[in-house]
Amino acid sequence: MSAVTESLRVASPGNAFSRSVRDSLVVAKRNLIRMVRIPEVVIFGLIQPIMFVVLFSYVFGGSLDVGGSTSPQVYREFLMAGIFAQTVTFATAGAGAGIAEDMHKGLIDRFRSLPMARGAVLTGRTLADLVQTALTLLVLAVVALLVGWRTHTSVGEVLGAFGLLLLTGYAFTWIGAVIGLSVRTPEAATSGGLVWLFPVTFVSNAFVDSSNMTPWLQHIADWNPFSATVQACRELFGNPGVSTSDAWPMQHPVWASVIYSVLIIAIFRTLAVRKYRSAAA
Repeated sequence: MSAVTESLRVASPGNAFSRSVRDSLVVAKRNLIRMVRIPEVVIFGLIQPIMFVVLFSYVFGGSLDVGGSTSPQVYREFLMAGIFAQTVTFATAGAGAGIAEDMHKGLIDRFRSLPMARGAVLTGRTLADLVQTALTLLVLAVVALLVGWRTHTSVGEVLGAFGLLLLTGYAFTWIGAVIGLSVRTPEAATSGGLVWLFPVTFVSNAFVDSSNMTPWLQHIADWNPFSATVQACRELFGNPGVSTSDAWPMQHPVWASVIYSVLIIAIFRTLAVRKYRSAAA
């Protein structure tokens, strides 16, 4: 922390944008160093998605109909886009808890006393969380391959799918940042970061075909930003689960995923920076 503080005390040359980028990278480095020094945070973050892959693959595989097939292999390929998307969105709770912890310890006040860009602390934190999310996705992809998941498209399309996942995860961490700045304890941030994620991830096309839902629930699932990312990844991976819905996000899932993510970042980053300016430790 002292090294980061000294780095921020030195006024950086250049315009406001370059200073903001520099300050954000310094804070991101601080958080990445902290992750390295506390590896159990990363390890426990990997365990949950791996358990979801194994349990859903072998418990539900062969029991659910996907495109007229109940083959376990078909369901595993259908499932993985949903598991990937769930993993990046659940990182929201960790982001909120981390910011709440920094506030609780008084680090936010210390950062605010330094000559640095106002949004750099939050941007740095979310960038560090993005790196951890990328690492989690890499490990999860290896586990998915081991249980039988396969892609059927070009390398570029597969990389594009993972890029969409990281963009979605980054967007959702800003929601976590707002929650972390709005509560008093890390425990409350963790609970607040998870309670809304369950309906978002389960009222979607992640684990079952939304066409099997009641009409009003299917409408919600089809317009769910989470569903757009899942559907986009299935298309880019070449996995089963082509949607028959007429909803625009299901017909144009890649564009819908990008638009949703950009809007979420724009709205919640603005809210987070405003809360950061006025939040008390």
